[in-house]
Amino acid sequence: MRLAGDGLPSLGQHVDVDGHQLWFHRSGTGSPAVVFLAGAGAIGLDYLLAHDRIAEFTTSIIYDRAGTGWSEDAVLPRSLDEVNDELRALLRAVDVPPPYVLVGHSLGGAYAQRYTQRFPDEVAALLQLEPLHPDYDDYMPEHLKLSANNTADMALPELTDDLVALARVQFESGMLDAFPDGIRGQLIDKHASPERLLTGVREGANVQALFDELRAGSPLPDVPLIVLSGTAIGAEQTMFQSEDNLREQIAGSQRLFEAITSATPHGEHRVLSDASHITIPMVRPDAVADAARDLLSRVRVTKI
Repeated sequence: MRLAGDGLPSLGQHVDVDGHQLWFHRSGTGSPAVVFLAGAGAIGLDYLLAHDRIAEFTTSIIYDRAGTGWSEDAVLPRSLDEVNDELRALLRAVDVPPPYVLVGHSLGGAYAQRYTQRFPDEVAALLQLEPLHPDYDDYMPEHLKLSANNTADMALPELTDDLVALARVQFESGMLDAFPDGIRGQLIDKHASPERLLTGVREGANVQALFDELRAGSPLPDVPLIVLSGTAIGAEQTMFQSEDNLREQIAGSQRLFEAITSATPHGEHRVLSDASHITIPMVRPDAVADAARDLLSRVRVTKI
């Protein structure tokens, strides 16, 4: 067994899940519990500000899946079912019973969708933050379609000192300013660490296979759904794409999220003009917590 980095952050703990060490942090009391599923390359503590607000009115869980953050290393990428089996085992190991409000961010949105397909009685509501969705390409111009850029065949970028330094600058540039100083420093160090810097690229390498998993699954049950999207362009995004491409991508995503929420009787799309795809939970934790509270108010809690 190997754990990435030295020790633990100042919050949370390791728990053994099927012989693997996963980092998690629980706050608050009440049911349904809110469970955060991080985006590709994200860390559970990235969601701390929203987590703390939600813990004021119910149980909230943040965690690092295997191969990310402070959890044990794993071979990446992984299937949706592998990740969800691990999450389900973790929640049972720490005695957090269903039903859950799943908060899926980006790639975590796909994990949340698949969990809901497989275990519909365990999901009370869905809160999706800019979720990855199998219909993504239908709303994008040809040059931005994921199918036109086969991530499975892409080589990992060389992990140079310049790349590490550039990543650190991005995380020091303001998106984490609202975090407590100690946590902020630990997050920056972990995000810019050689063992975790390319995690997001590795996790998303099998995106087409993940879409196939979702398409083969059952339709999502009719549960309350809120999608939060961000229309700002963050400096961290311009490292990889031009502003023109990002504007096209945002416009396509807005159409996708409207379609997703319009297709369900209990869907709602909320747009945040002051947050980007990556920074929603960091700069607008109030919007995340408000959406979680609103979903809880719509849920009739039943014992499973």
